[in-house]
Amino acid sequence: MFKPKPQNQGFLIWIVLFLVVMGVSQAIGKKQLDKAPERLTYTQLVHAVATDAVAEVTLKNQAVTGTLKSGKKFESFTPEESGIVKLLQEHKVGITAEPSDTSDSLTGAFISWLPMILFIGIWIVMMRQMAASNGKALSFGKSKARLMSGKDKVTFSDIAGIEEAKQELQELVDFLKAPAKYQRLGGKIPKGCLLVGPPGTGKTLLAKAIAGEAEVPFFSISGSDFVEMFVGVGASRVRDMFDQAKKSAPCIVFVDEIDAVGRHRGAGLGGGNDEREQTLNQLLVEMDGFEENSGIILLAATNRPDVLDPALLRPGRFDRQIVVSNPDVRGREEILRVHVKKVPLAPNVQLDVIARGTPGFSGADLANLVNEAALIAARRNKTMVTMKEFEDAKDKVMMGTERRSLVMDDKEKKMTAYHEAGHAIVSLHLPESDPLHKVTIIPRGRALGITMQLPEKDKYSQSKQYLQTRLSILFAGRVAEEMIFGKKNVSTGASNDIAVATAIARKMVAEWGMSDALGPIAYEEPENEVFLGYSISRRKTIADETALRVDREIRKMIDGAYAATRDTLKKYKGELDALARGLIEYETLSGDEIKDLLAGKKIRSDEKRPPIPARKTVPDSGK
Repeated sequence: MFKPKPQNQGFLIWIVLFLVVMGVSQAIGKKQLDKAPERLTYTQLVHAVATDAVAEVTLKNQAVTGTLKSGKKFESFTPEESGIVKLLQEHKVGITAEPSDTSDSLTGAFISWLPMILFIGIWIVMMRQMAASNGKALSFGKSKARLMSGKDKVTFSDIAGIEEAKQELQELVDFLKAPAKYQRLGGKIPKGCLLVGPPGTGKTLLAKAIAGEAEVPFFSISGSDFVEMFVGVGASRVRDMFDQAKKSAPCIVFVDEIDAVGRHRGAGLGGGNDEREQTLNQLLVEMDGFEENSGIILLAATNRPDVLDPALLRPGRFDRQIVVSNPDVRGREEILRVHVKKVPLAPNVQLDVIARGTPGFSGADLANLVNEAALIAARRNKTMVTMKEFEDAKDKVMMGTERRSLVMDDKEKKMTAYHEAGHAIVSLHLPESDPLHKVTIIPRGRALGITMQLPEKDKYSQSKQYLQTRLSILFAGRVAEEMIFGKKNVSTGASNDIAVATAIARKMVAEWGMSDALGPIAYEEPENEVFLGYSISRRKTIADETALRVDREIRKMIDGAYAATRDTLKKYKGELDALARGLIEYETLSGDEIKDLLAGKKIRSDEKRPPIPARKTVPDSGK
């Protein structure tokens, strides 16, 4: 079936409307024509009167209308001083006289001219639409930068956890408000500031705060708004954006996700003539070319500074690179206080405890955590958000949503329990291991079970001992399955553990220089692509023999961790069995509950924990 394009639909509608109007006008004209009386000449009128064929007439100025004795109506016109009245009286014809009126003639003229008037009106409207379309085409190269209004203003008081970045940007605001303070000592305002950091750390929020604090115009645009399939459009939009900014100087222009247009030149198929590179070239010229753009501060944000062109990052264009990193424990607590301002909290909520339990969380993650806790409390019909809701929200964010509807047979449930118990037992007995937070065999997200550890404090570097322990913990689930069910019955549940352990071992050998045999030499270059929490590496051009030695060292490191895991689980086989039985019974145990269980104490959950909702299981079929 043919479907008209959206741009042609309006034109087709106007054509159909025109045809309808023409049809209606013709119908009205035909109807009027059918009812019209017979037109008689003056000679014919005199002859009809003289032969007594006229029954009655109506005189109106020089117009004569009437009815013949045959019943047929007629109309005619008489010359001035024609004597027609005397003739009518002689033949005893009924005469009716009416005063002169121009309304009928005007109505008739309007009806006759109606189709032409409608045609002209439709033509004018169509011409205006075509002119508007041409205007849009001519404005295709105009900038899409939006001038920010004062609605929903964000200030620096609404931002927490990134104090250093706030101080850097506060200086820009101060310079715009009081430039003489800096200029008297020869200082110049930075032409550009680049906000760099992982997703969710608050780069765009900082830009909004500058818009709220600075008493100057603030333009906002995305890097993807410059990129088009038509050659020259991106460069045209860059020129137009700076032209608008010059008219409003001093002002701030914010470009979000600038890596969409600022990538390395020479990497595209089109070489220097590529549309994106032409756009970047124009941006470089506008920022620091022959023409001075004083009073314009370009603020940009990206989480991929490594892909940006070096010419874009040099001083004179982006004079400052402000790193907006994930907050530390104090920053997380401050961020939580900002986000809970509108949330009714119960007295038992301790934001410092929540901050310690969320290492690595960004500002967006913490905002999501608070929102999830509020949603859970509302679902439970509570009037306040308690610590329980925050703990449940944290588990949901970090481990995924519980899938209690998933059907598992007894054998699979038992295997999952031993798998997770293996992770937990090894983490409890190896050095430099992060504290055990929670173990569950309730499926969450894409995992059938999860063992979660939380560090006691933020870590900015990792020791070789810590990484070796991490490898042993990752292999503990597979080793526990081998010990209890045999090598022929191991499951695919360790696939993610093996992938992560291999990535860690490869980095230890090829990037971090932790192999005694190969020494502190980097054999691979890190890429910024992330897989399972660890960035993917790219092997340098090295000899085949060296590559073989690298692979052997990786295998040696993994085999050593595997052996240490096996020895630990054999030594604490009793604890492994006890914890697996506890997981089968309770399904979820906290770190403290696991310690009490292994010490032979009565678990607090026996008395204080609410009953666990039943989850569907099926008996082991024995297959």
